[in-house]
Amino acid sequence: MPDKLGFVSTRFAGTDGVSLESTKWADVLLEDGHEIFWFAGKLDRDREHSMCIPEAYFGHPEIQWINARIWDHTSRSPLVTRRIHDIAEYIKSRLYDFVRKFDIDILFIENALAIPMHIPLGLAVTEFMAETDIPAIGHHHDFYWERSRFQVNAVHDYLEMAFPPREYDMQHVVINQTGQEQLSWRKGLSSTLVPNVLDFETPPPSIDSYSANIREEIGLSEDDVMILQPTRVVPRKGIERAIELVEMLEDPKYKLVISHDAGDEGIEYKKTLEELAQDAGVDVRFISTQIGDSRRVQDDGNKVYTLWDLYPHADLVTYPSLYEGFGNAFLESIYFKIPLLINRYDIYARDIEPKGFKVAMMDGILTRKVVEKVRRILDDPAYRNAMVEYNYKLAENFYSYSVLRRKMRLLISNIEGK
Repeated sequence: MPDKLGFVSTRFAGTDGVSLESTKWADVLLEDGHEIFWFAGKLDRDREHSMCIPEAYFGHPEIQWINARIWDHTSRSPLVTRRIHDIAEYIKSRLYDFVRKFDIDILFIENALAIPMHIPLGLAVTEFMAETDIPAIGHHHDFYWERSRFQVNAVHDYLEMAFPPREYDMQHVVINQTGQEQLSWRKGLSSTLVPNVLDFETPPPSIDSYSANIREEIGLSEDDVMILQPTRVVPRKGIERAIELVEMLEDPKYKLVISHDAGDEGIEYKKTLEELAQDAGVDVRFISTQIGDSRRVQDDGNKVYTLWDLYPHADLVTYPSLYEGFGNAFLESIYFKIPLLINRYDIYARDIEPKGFKVAMMDGILTRKVVEKVRRILDDPAYRNAMVEYNYKLAENFYSYSVLRRKMRLLISNIEGK
């Protein structure tokens, strides 16, 4: 029977992986007749089905104050401990309000018990589950042990307690095999593997009147070849390899377009990329000011497009990441039938590559052989079309909503069976 499901995280807004995947889960669960409600510190969801608690957002000043005193430190003061507990207690009280207000049957905890960007939220959720015995599904996108910035810390006790907790009424979901193995080894917890998905049963949106002039708006001519890097500008994305690719193609018609901004994590990296591109004579367009979460026209009359407006105009996608939890840009490129250059990062090599996708693949370094394969993809329409059609059919088998739907029904039936 349909349930009232409460999604809980620090943020459900924008185009980060957690927000995107939780939306996909919600879409599938809504189709099965369930009601969906949202609890977070930053939200762009339906207000009538949401509860926004600013203190639950990792960017809240209180949480930033705490984070500055627990990461890269090996001990914490009594004041920090008090603040952690005070905020956790407040968030827990609001979780009680959330569950009562919407009569929630099952909680879906989206990464809040995996990556410790908000320690008080993790503690609040863990204590709430212990006090209520409410059934929960923990959707873990990436764990603290996977990130170097969380290794030196003053909160080992909290990480052990809540990231994730050893909660018997909680089912754990991971997005890759490595996460599944590490969760078992480190925490003694079994889990279900549910990869990231897209709605491959529904064809992608095509170019319309709004997005038709996007190439012109970002300064490309009709003869230019758009090589799209659809990621944030952070070091783990390996964007210097995309610049190297364009340099080795040795033709000014190839333009590298980078869709997202740098943020605090990548300011120096962006400067380095700009210098590399200048030295290599590569035309790079950083267009983050023209790409947003939704379409809109700015006060100066310039359009803001979405990433999905941009994909249909791309001739090739570069994805030379050093590390990814899964790889949303990979799936999106397959969905829009755009050929890819991809670096063989660990999760790709283990979870995705064995499926048999046809891509131009580098293994840490960009060889002349890989560049020639890219050149053939760009120059041979029949070869390119056969590749992207094959990839789409393969993704439909392994990464579609139907796959997610089967997994969700199993997880919920496990709860209802108890």
